[in-house]
Order: sequence, then structure tokens, then C-alpha cells
Amino acid sequence: MEVEAYLGLHDPASHAAERIGRTARNDVMYGRPGLAYVYLIYGMHWCVNVVTGTEGVPSAVLIRALDPLAGEDVMAERRSRRPLTSGPARLCQALGVTGELNGHDLAHPPLTLAPGWPVDPGRVATSPRIGVTRAADWPLRFYLAGHRAVSGPRSLNTSDPVLRRNV
Repeated sequence: MEVEAYLGLHDPASHAAERIGRTARNDVMYGRPGLAYVYLIYGMHWCVNVVTGTEGVPSAVLIRALDPLAGEDVMAERRSRRPLTSGPARLCQALGVTGELNGHDLAHPPLTLAPGWPVDPGRVATSPRIGVTRAADWPLRFYLAGHRAVSGPRSLNTSDPVLRRNV
């Protein structure tokens, strides 16, 4: 319900940007689509991405927020406070995602990626990514406008063609 895209080599904000190249940290991004790319930020928070590019093309989508459909009691135990899954670090804490899941195939438990339900394209908004300094103005953050679990700004002028995308 809220994600950010990272486009690989030609995306200066990507962990796999040309200036960085392939490293032990970003190696999973070069894998096949559907793998989890999990990394630690600020030395204390896990973030989970879904590898999206073809094998050898390092692109991924950061999962920034989701709306839990089940398991909120377990998430609440892990988080000990709310919001549960609003923001990439909170989401990982609530789901129990750690670096052990880096490279995990998201088609299999314990962490899976499943198809969602249809969303009215008019509810999908875009904005610049959050928390990056390079390519900070690129509109690669996608979210459900006004949703309570969105981690950053929830309502933007969705009539602005730069900030609205029909998906």
C-alpha cells in the first residue's frame, strides 16, 4: 500500500547505482525477481525490498507500509506500540524480518508476497521518495492517498499529473 522504486545502475539513490557497483551488501538486487533484499540502515533498522529487475539488472521496490489483514496480535507483541506497519523499519519489526531473510524467495514461507486486490487507479498517488538525498525529486513513491498506514505525507494534490499515476 506504500512502496518506493529503486531503478538500479542509473538511479543515484539505489544501493546498486553505478558509483557503487556490485557489492556483498547489494548482491541480492542482481538476482531474479521475487527475492527479498533485506538490509540494515543506521546500524539498527531492517528494511525489506522485493527484487524486480531481470536477473543481472539490480532494481528493487522498498516496502514502506502495509495494512495488516491478519496477525496483528503477533505484530503488536513484536512492536510493543503502534503504528504497527507504517514505515519500513516498523514494518520489518512487526513482521519479524531480519537480515536472515536476505535473498529469501518470496514465493515461500516464512515471508511471502501474494497478489492483492484491485485498487481504484484514482487512489494511487506518487511523490518523491522519502529519506534520500540523491535523485530526491524523482516521483518513485507510490501509495494509497489518504490511507491511515501510509508512512509519509498522506495527501498530495493528486490532480497534479506529476503526483498522480494511473496504474
